[in-house]
Amino acid sequence: MWITLGILIASAIFFVNGKVRSDLVALCALAALLIFQILTPEEALSGFSNSVVIMMIGLFVVGGAIFQTGLAKTISSRLLRFAGNSEARLFLLVILVTSAIGAFVSNTGTVALMLPIVVSLAVSANISPSRLLMPLAFASSMGGMMTLIGTPPNLVINDTLISAGHEGLSFFSFLPVGIVCVAVGIIVLMPLSKLFLSKGKKKEASRMGKSLQELVREYGLSNNLFRLQVKEDSGLLGKTIIELDIRRKYGLNILEVRRGDLSKHKFLKTITQKLADTDTQLAAGDILYVTGNFENAERFGREYRLGLLDGHTSEETNGNALDFYDIGIAEIVMMSTSSLTNHTIKEAGFRDKFNVNVLGIRRKHDYILKDLGNEHIHSGDVLLVQGTWNNIARLSREEDHWVVLGQPLDEAAKVTLDYKAPVAAAIMLLMVAMMVFDFIPVAPVTSVIIAALLMVLTGCFRNVEAAYKTINWESVVLIAAMLPMSQALEKTGVSALVSSSLAQGLGSYGPFALMAGIYFTTSLLTMFISNTATAVLLAPIALESASQIGASPVPFLFAVAVGASMCFASPFSTPPNALVMPAGQYTFIDYIKVGLPLQLAMGIVMIFVLPLLFPF
Repeated sequence: MWITLGILIASAIFFVNGKVRSDLVALCALAALLIFQILTPEEALSGFSNSVVIMMIGLFVVGGAIFQTGLAKTISSRLLRFAGNSEARLFLLVILVTSAIGAFVSNTGTVALMLPIVVSLAVSANISPSRLLMPLAFASSMGGMMTLIGTPPNLVINDTLISAGHEGLSFFSFLPVGIVCVAVGIIVLMPLSKLFLSKGKKKEASRMGKSLQELVREYGLSNNLFRLQVKEDSGLLGKTIIELDIRRKYGLNILEVRRGDLSKHKFLKTITQKLADTDTQLAAGDILYVTGNFENAERFGREYRLGLLDGHTSEETNGNALDFYDIGIAEIVMMSTSSLTNHTIKEAGFRDKFNVNVLGIRRKHDYILKDLGNEHIHSGDVLLVQGTWNNIARLSREEDHWVVLGQPLDEAAKVTLDYKAPVAAAIMLLMVAMMVFDFIPVAPVTSVIIAALLMVLTGCFRNVEAAYKTINWESVVLIAAMLPMSQALEKTGVSALVSSSLAQGLGSYGPFALMAGIYFTTSLLTMFISNTATAVLLAPIALESASQIGASPVPFLFAVAVGASMCFASPFSTPPNALVMPAGQYTFIDYIKVGLPLQLAMGIVMIFVLPLLFPF
């Protein structure tokens, strides 16, 4: 028993100290439990197969897809209209929306759903995401108190009541308690989040320093870029790019060919971008991106029966004249030592060697966009190049000639596959439906696994590696390694000793003192073991304690449910707390500063409110 307590206390000290990574601390604690044979290897490793941990991994993937498809940005921009420019309204909006969803969806699922949306909201409103993410996690737990299915401890106390022969609780028996929780949360969190979560942690600026759309505007690409669509009766059908000889005949350059799949199902549509290779054979529906003057583009389109698309209408989404999916753009600065100096762009062989196009040259304050093939390269020139993201990244290896500004593969990861947003939305709604409706015989963890797989299989990620990169393994390992600690505390009798001695010792002081003891014992234990395990452990004790003093067990069992669910002072007490930890860049001490005062305030209020709602 004492060894288990010692390991737990040492872990807590290291967590608070923050100098050692939290996942490493958790693994060391797990190893210590194994070394002292407190847990068997099977028990120690059970956390890694726990459904909560598997759900976390799946939810990271689902959240990443919501980001990658631009769905988060779309939803957040609509929510932002309600908040306007007021940070207080935005804070309230996040709390209220999250609480409402959390009443019907698991708190883990709620956070996974809202996290990418809230990050987009914060960025759009020019607020540090850390100001909103911890309140988001806490709001999901508070919302879970509104319904019977909102959080597992609610189901635990209902089962305890029914097993003891009492009448069960209705679906909305918890609603008044949940409303009080949300009200207390708003009052306490608003000042605390401003005081302790306003560090303004900034992301490192990339070497590029310019977004893709900023580059498009700077070089004026949209001004001389035109899109022509190959029709069913076009004279280009079956022809290759080299056969057209478009540069000589019309003074135009074909930059790329945008090709959608030929399926009639727009919902599942996929867009493929490819550079205009000389042997690219054109097909109906292809969209050619060409540069040159408008008159020549119009003449080319007229002679070959092509549709000239309006520059303000995108072929698939919301309409920038130049979208980026598989193909991107970047700037490279020519070195003074480069052997390409004084050679023309054509002689430099960018297309032949690296399969990239040169779209423009920035020379001091001038921008050169026409007749680039015959333009000589000067030392210090900045070339705007276009190609697949991998080919642009390859340019970084030629350091003797140029320096690539920014990190192309990082930029590619930021590009949203916005034509997949409807797919991501449908999968997300399917996941929520499977979690909410009982007539769908699918466990929550299964619904998350299905949703994560569908996100990958339907192309909401660029590739499988992109999906893996969305998983924060530190949080996953932290939770998986700490879950067996609850087994160790139960196995060695620590949990039973603490809970029973506190609850029974306070019974002689009356129902309020007993309720306070049960509530804060539950709250304390939940900081170290899962809230469900704590509820299972303390619900029978609360029931027995109430019967011993002749009081109704309902308020005491509610004290267990609220105490187990309203645990905010630790990042690993509930999955939502752990989920927001990496995104908000929080440390253990941040949870102490913000979560502990809220947890104490919630306890004090509940001790007085619960007997009013459910009399002794």
